[in-house]
Amino acid sequence: MSETGHTESGLPFEPLYGPDDLEGFDPAARLGAPGEYPFTRGVYPSMYTGRPWTMRQYAGFGTAKESNARYRQLVANGTGGLSVAFDLPTQMGHDSDSEIAHGEVGKVGVAIDSVDDMHLLFDGLPLDEVSTSMTINAPAALLLLMYQIVAEDNGIAGDKITGTIQNDVLKEYIARGTYIYPPAHSLRLITDIFAYCKAEVPRWNTISISGYHMAEAGASPAQEIAFTLADGIEYVRAAIAAGLDVDEFAARLSFFFVSRTTILEEVAKFRAARRIWAQVMREEFGATNPKAQTLRFHTQTAGVQLTAQQPEVNLVRVAVQALAAVLGGTQSLHTNSYDEAIALPTDKSARLALRTQQVIAYETDVTKTVDPFAGSYAIESLTDDLEAEARKLMAQVEDLGGAVAAIEHGFQKNEIEKSAYQIAREIDTDERTIVGVNRFRLDEEDPYEPLRVDPAIEAQQAERLARLRAERDSAEVEKHLAALKQAAEGTDNVLYPMKEALRAKATVGEVCNALRDVWGVYSPPDAF
Repeated sequence: MSETGHTESGLPFEPLYGPDDLEGFDPAARLGAPGEYPFTRGVYPSMYTGRPWTMRQYAGFGTAKESNARYRQLVANGTGGLSVAFDLPTQMGHDSDSEIAHGEVGKVGVAIDSVDDMHLLFDGLPLDEVSTSMTINAPAALLLLMYQIVAEDNGIAGDKITGTIQNDVLKEYIARGTYIYPPAHSLRLITDIFAYCKAEVPRWNTISISGYHMAEAGASPAQEIAFTLADGIEYVRAAIAAGLDVDEFAARLSFFFVSRTTILEEVAKFRAARRIWAQVMREEFGATNPKAQTLRFHTQTAGVQLTAQQPEVNLVRVAVQALAAVLGGTQSLHTNSYDEAIALPTDKSARLALRTQQVIAYETDVTKTVDPFAGSYAIESLTDDLEAEARKLMAQVEDLGGAVAAIEHGFQKNEIEKSAYQIAREIDTDERTIVGVNRFRLDEEDPYEPLRVDPAIEAQQAERLARLRAERDSAEVEKHLAALKQAAEGTDNVLYPMKEALRAKATVGEVCNALRDVWGVYSPPDAF
């Protein structure tokens, strides 16, 4: 927080809060009981008093075999949920041997080219016991289907696997850029995933609507929840238009937020987001199923707040951020490793990040009661202020015609860039203190040896692909890719022929290219 008496969202932050700040506040209407509408106090009645949140660790680098070794280690250390990072070629739907993938294979995540790689990635892991989250968007359907195929090949039915695909393409147009298809076709693919999972993988969370990446791009807490919930509304509208039942598909929606070091505003942010979403789902969409009204979310500590200077200080930042997420009522949490501002985390730093969660869960008393900040003059006032500011931004999105239309106008991106500029200016002028960066610096930094990805991985993946294409039944692959194109041209659910193509050893690039041939690719307008 800047030292100006304002929150990260630019709202007044008073030095003292009291009863006058909550004049007219109705706890029954604004809070309710935990696990009950409007879910301000949490989505479950008992929250962490019965069991802690799911402790996820985001990992993936190099080859599937290398990442598998890290996953086995994390599970052995007590991780209950895996969170998979994919490299950029996989995120963009390109094979490792394609020209555009050169230099990026295995760099920021694991390279997955075919179902054979997926088998290696999850080899020996109990897929009916762990929950797996996959940070994948445009090719989300492919990775989910490959995961299902791996489970089936190990005798595990689709109704026994649990996890989440991020699958949130709209935020890619706003904050990240790893989109493939135009927005309308992306929404069609997402609704096909909703319908497929209802029938085939009923316990899977079909989308994780993400504000995290907007926050990493510079969005304020109010912008983060406003633009994320606006995207959520767009997905719900698309699913209803496709004939899906809101009380069924909305119960499988989940969200993904950041947690910053500003504990009080972050707690208020999470509470405000739950309340807004519950009201939108009940009042705008008529959802009667409480599960369809609840905003369940995963949290990751703020990567953008990590510093390469004095990296061990990040251990303290991550602990504070994790505490904010827990006090805000997250359903699952990933804690960043202290060295991630420099390179991929080492085994030791990843283990320390997990231990941070375990200390909060088992050595503090924050899990002994639900929503301990409820009734706080400061927290309730901040929650109300954030809700009002987020609703104002959501109204602006609606005035532009909804999330997709606002994206095409460049509205969200422009607002986030203004916020990012303000943060950068405050750091540059020392209005905002960053320990080790503009205050409390060292004359000389301690040496640090980061984990490095072997550049030979790209050649290894290319060899695997060449062998795969030589050994598979090419006619069978072409038959299923043709069926996929036919479904994409019409209205049939594309996931069924897509699964058959992947089972026949079609590659990620080949499947995505089949859809590119039919749907085209998205090129942002100049105004964007």
